[in-house]
Amino acid sequence: MGSSIGANIRRLREELGWSQARLAREVCQAARVTGEPVGRQEVSRWETGKRTPREWLPFLTAALGVTVDTLSASQEPAEPPLPTLADFLPAEDPLEPLSGRTGRRVGMGTVDELQQRVHGLRLADDVLAGGDLIRPALRDLRRAVKLYRENTYTGEVGRQLLRQIGELAQIAGWIASDAGQHEEAERIYRLGISAARQAEDHTLAGNLAGSLAYQMSNTGREGEGLTLAQAAFRDSQAEAPPKARALYLDRVAWAHTKAGGTENGQQAVRALGEAGQALSEDSEGTESPAWLYWVDAGELKVMESRVYTELHRPLRAVPLLRNVLSGYDATHTREMALYLSWLAVALADANEPEEAAAVAERVISLGADTPSERVADRVRVILGRLKAYAEVPEVAALLADHPAA
Repeated sequence: MGSSIGANIRRLREELGWSQARLAREVCQAARVTGEPVGRQEVSRWETGKRTPREWLPFLTAALGVTVDTLSASQEPAEPPLPTLADFLPAEDPLEPLSGRTGRRVGMGTVDELQQRVHGLRLADDVLAGGDLIRPALRDLRRAVKLYRENTYTGEVGRQLLRQIGELAQIAGWIASDAGQHEEAERIYRLGISAARQAEDHTLAGNLAGSLAYQMSNTGREGEGLTLAQAAFRDSQAEAPPKARALYLDRVAWAHTKAGGTENGQQAVRALGEAGQALSEDSEGTESPAWLYWVDAGELKVMESRVYTELHRPLRAVPLLRNVLSGYDATHTREMALYLSWLAVALADANEPEEAAAVAERVISLGADTPSERVADRVRVILGRLKAYAEVPEVAALLADHPAA
């Protein structure tokens, strides 16, 4: 019976559009208890069948508005349910406040200070690589989690702290991934997804999940990346502003591309079109989270060109990349190197090895002073692709200068 109850709790909660944290609060209110003796983690245990509600059952049914018989009824779904972001949360809750919190009382001023730290780190990431930022990023994230777990605050301040932890986890995860620390990045992203969901910020949760999906797709876990990118879009699109939906769809497109095959290629191109349509719905009167500042038509063109490069369609990829690079901010060295790397591969696919070699030289030069594992990996990809043209003098010289890359 426990597994039936768990499946029904999840189904009924999702029908109401509630997060696990919201259901936990509703159960406590129905029981008229102070504090939060039932939390998000306990609801997760009920839903997965690891624990049965037992004494909380009457209050759970009251919160969900159903009878005990309805909650206990056996369900035989016609097909397995689609994955949701809840399936990607950490096994245990690393954000659970300490039971004997002795820290100070914090307010919105503390939230504002944390927000400034997040914003500063995000701006630094625009011009510095992961190897330069990984230490301060991890330090700030640990401090933020410690602040949340050890101190006391109102419910609203707590939710805002969780939102900032989620934003900090997004940028810290991205930095860790750029530094090549993929396991650390995954732990950070999962922590962030948990924080964002507990804060009931579904748009932010979708961004974090999409970032993790992007890393999976790029590190040999293409199937998992596609599953997670699709779950991020499904779970988050209802509340997401146009820019966020465009970003989710961009990541779905990339996940399909990396998964390979004709059908996935077609799905990737379709997702690119939907991303462009979503962005076209953005307007001056549309409110978007500050962390979406970088999502614009140029970024969508970059993803489109990368997809076409990966699909070996250089006649589509090369003009798009040239257009983007012609007006790109040269101070963003890492991104400039990455975008040029895609141009080099597309040029090789277009049977232009001399020009591809010249672009590759620029990528290598930019990457020499950029401690980014992403750039280093792209250099290896370019040189591997150019080996097919080893007899071309310009390519031969490049490969001779960089034999170990």
